[in-house]
Amino acid sequence: MNRSSYTTNFVRHLCVAAFAVAAPVLAAAQTATVAVAQAPIWISKPDIAAFEKIENDHLAAGQRAIDQVLAVKGARTIDNTLVPFDEIVRQYNSAGYLSGAMQQVHPDAKFRDAAVAMTSKVGDAASSLALNQGVYKALAAVDLSGADAATKYYVERQLLEFRLAGVDKDDETRGRLKKLFDKLTDLQSAYDRNISDDQRSITIDSAAELDGMPKDFIDAHKPGPDGKIKLTTNYPDVFPILTFAKSDAVRKRLYLEFDNRAYPKNKEVLMDMIRTRHEIATIIGYSSWADFNSADRMIQSAKNIADFIQSVDTAARQVAQREYEQLVAEKQKTQPGAKEVADYENYSLREQVRRSQFNFDSTSVRPYLPYERVKKGVLDTAAKLFQLTFQQEHGVPGWDPTVETWDVFDQGKMIGRLYLDMHPRAGKFSHAEMIPVLDGIRGKQLPEAVLVCNFPAPTADDPGLMDYSDVVTFFHEFGHLMHWMLSAQQWAGISGISMESDFGEAPSEMLEEWMHSPQVLATFARHYKTNEPIPAELVARMNRADAFGRAGWVMRQNVFTATSFDLYNRKPGDVDPDTIVLADERRYNLFTPTPGIHDYASFGHLAGYSSAYYTYLWDKVIAEDFVTKFDRKDLLAPAPAARYRHLVLEPGGSKSANDLVKDFLGRAQNMDALKAWMSEEFESAASN
Repeated sequence: MNRSSYTTNFVRHLCVAAFAVAAPVLAAAQTATVAVAQAPIWISKPDIAAFEKIENDHLAAGQRAIDQVLAVKGARTIDNTLVPFDEIVRQYNSAGYLSGAMQQVHPDAKFRDAAVAMTSKVGDAASSLALNQGVYKALAAVDLSGADAATKYYVERQLLEFRLAGVDKDDETRGRLKKLFDKLTDLQSAYDRNISDDQRSITIDSAAELDGMPKDFIDAHKPGPDGKIKLTTNYPDVFPILTFAKSDAVRKRLYLEFDNRAYPKNKEVLMDMIRTRHEIATIIGYSSWADFNSADRMIQSAKNIADFIQSVDTAARQVAQREYEQLVAEKQKTQPGAKEVADYENYSLREQVRRSQFNFDSTSVRPYLPYERVKKGVLDTAAKLFQLTFQQEHGVPGWDPTVETWDVFDQGKMIGRLYLDMHPRAGKFSHAEMIPVLDGIRGKQLPEAVLVCNFPAPTADDPGLMDYSDVVTFFHEFGHLMHWMLSAQQWAGISGISMESDFGEAPSEMLEEWMHSPQVLATFARHYKTNEPIPAELVARMNRADAFGRAGWVMRQNVFTATSFDLYNRKPGDVDPDTIVLADERRYNLFTPTPGIHDYASFGHLAGYSSAYYTYLWDKVIAEDFVTKFDRKDLLAPAPAARYRHLVLEPGGSKSANDLVKDFLGRAQNMDALKAWMSEEFESAASN
């Protein structure tokens, strides 16, 4: 999941994803109590004019709530001030989720253009709210003496976000900040749109250049009228090619295209974001955007981010070096004098090591992972783990015919709705993410969200066989969905994934571990032709092979972490993206960078997460620590799952994420579990 903000960090649910989605197209007024059902978001199949009306109606409702807050005479109470304030949040969220989503997933380019423009308009409204001194003073004056802890925490957090937006500055300064916030919204939209729109490809002369690829991949890539075969930079092409293709030239060519998406267009957009964010941070009183952007997060400061980067490097480097030496040795089998491994070679060599040393061929599990069976398996696993039921709504229109609508039930009561947009198409966001649709508000509004992925689409001739890593991604993103579905609160502003934003990846990264469970795999992994269950010994070899390369992955993530931090932790005049990226590659990565790539141009998190990409590793530490509280031999056991649901997922943003961690672990997180996870392959080898 990736969420960026219109107004820096202001009002977490106004922090609409740079990759964010669909908001409501509800038939009835949303202020009414939720009845048996809530109309699906796309039920009216809006055209551009109808879409813009939906957005403008949300903004108008938000403005009416602002007027209501400001019109109060006399003592400020929860009813006359906090209730309408939360309605502002809900309405602006709904508008932002929809516009942000449609610019990423709608199949019509003109509709996406309209969504980009509307995202700017929503951002304009949100930044005005963030700087509205009247609303801030009204909220600060609310009598909370009889309020519950969650309500007190909500108001406390919102007042902090107001101050971080600069609400306490003079009129001239707030005017300047408003212009900067609005500009940043436009830049983020442009940056993301450039990535989505720049689908690249290479052509190869014949199927001979696909030697090593799985048969279903070759069958899906037939030569065109000119006899040539097209390979795109979409995920279902890129990562199988990098992993399985024997042709070094083909792998390198596609890698170069993939890591140059949106270049050179996004270089200047990135620099403009860096300059804009730095000015915002300095106006508000911070020396850098990285320091400002961490002020309301678990990690708290730029110094702590820098320390975390170094601690990760220390924890991973020794194990990663052992892995790297194995990759070099594998390469030397065909290139005896080889001393180093290029970044694009990592995927292929890692696969070769898995085959030669662990007797595991990644293609061997693909026949057991056809898309439809995997989808059912993920749904069934989540249903059992969280004691839920999923029921598909048929005949519901979507923005694309492939979109599916599913309702979520808890003990027979509908508690939310999710949408599955799972296969690639032109102009669609090309990675994977969970996108909020509606905030869950108890007794008022059901939570809704979209899962956006780019897995191979099944056809009459092709079951859409998935790679092991695809299924891990599916589990990851479904972890976000479950977090969103189960965290409805009394206020929109503390519902969903609204705690400190550097906790947002922990529940999804934790759920990845369920893909490694033989118990879980046995429930759905069956051969698409014979229906035979995946052999237990194959799962054992798969898990052993999967453990190889973990430290290298951590170091690669640390490169991205350092890049996002270093780009935003200095004065813009000292920033040259190419220089910084190359320096971080050499400092934190063991692989040799491929000349000619500019991967920062397609690094979408630089718009959304900005300096906070550390979140993924920070939350990996927490996620692996969380797993220690489950029984690995029975990951579906109800007792720890129920405790996890109650203590971690259901509170939403009603308390600090640091408290959520301590509530579940009984202490703060530490790196012990991550170290054990990285070293698992070598430790298991030593014990055999």
